[in-house]
Amino acid sequence: MIPLIQLDRQFQSIKKEIMNAFERVVDSGHYILGNEGAALEQELAHFLGVAHPVAVANGTDALVLALRALEIGPGDEVITTPFTFFATAEAIARVGATPVFSDIEAGTYNLDPALLEEKITSKTKAIIPVHLFGKPCAMKEINEIAKRHQLYVIEDACQAFGADIGGKRVGTFGDIGCFSFFPTKNLGTLGDGGLVVTADETLAKRIRKLRHHGSTAKYYHDEIGYNSRLDEIHAAILRVALKKIDLWNEQRRKKAAVYAKAFQHSTVGVPMEEKEQTHIYHLYNIEVEHQAELSETLAQQQIASGVYYPLPLHLQDVFAGLGYKKGDFPVAEQTSERLLAIPMHPFLTSSEQEKVIAAILAFEQRKGGSRI
Repeated sequence: MIPLIQLDRQFQSIKKEIMNAFERVVDSGHYILGNEGAALEQELAHFLGVAHPVAVANGTDALVLALRALEIGPGDEVITTPFTFFATAEAIARVGATPVFSDIEAGTYNLDPALLEEKITSKTKAIIPVHLFGKPCAMKEINEIAKRHQLYVIEDACQAFGADIGGKRVGTFGDIGCFSFFPTKNLGTLGDGGLVVTADETLAKRIRKLRHHGSTAKYYHDEIGYNSRLDEIHAAILRVALKKIDLWNEQRRKKAAVYAKAFQHSTVGVPMEEKEQTHIYHLYNIEVEHQAELSETLAQQQIASGVYYPLPLHLQDVFAGLGYKKGDFPVAEQTSERLLAIPMHPFLTSSEQEKVIAAILAFEQRKGGSRI
């Protein structure tokens, strides 16, 4: 089977450095909030060009801590996309606020800035744009809207570590940026991990306190917080992987270019590239008319595929109480029925990619139909 991602190849490529890092952590005798975490934060600050990075336990916690730090809670509304992983809206609900969904743009699969203002009410406190699949959002337009209405912007950059707009890394455009280091992410560890970044020192101090049980001095607690610290072993692994991330992202972009060229004269829709943006292809999704049938055909040829995401968040049972219905966000709903992720990772071989391309083109030729 040609998998969507190949984590064993990725981590095998840095196995020696990881084992050295593991030994270093074991020998240190310090496994929580130690030198590795502090060094990682400094290296992330340099990489992202941000003043205050705070490493946390996972990407979901990063979003929750960001909302808590901005005092967003019961009675507040936060606008976000219905077409993303559940954690984005889950975090809003976790702090007691209400997720308010707004439709996406066709092609970018990110929040449509033109639709945002109609969702703003007196209860709106923030916007959470998601840089989905590694594709940067329209941050200039979103920030302008937020400024006009005095709203916070929390970037969900969990799928977009290393992406940029005009050379500025995503996650650094809003008041707070959030990242995930889940193993499958472009920058991942051998377990869970996350990051919150901000240019605001006061916010950073609050997030540091919240991640450590609401405490700034041992056994003294100012508020109810969380146990959301990045373990030293994961910090050490991430320090190794961070040195490779630009190379790995560039390898993804080269493989994306191969796909785009191969499908340019077919009925297959490919991800959008925009000027002044660097898409880092956390996932490579093609847009097709026969999603389920193509997926089954690829599986028969030992090629993995995946649907991201089969049911938009506004139609999930858990959010039924919000009153949304099918048809409310037509672009998100149509997109969920057309996108299919195909193999994409830095270690995908040319022969594997050629097999994927040939299988898809053969399927599309059999189905016929008009160009998407």
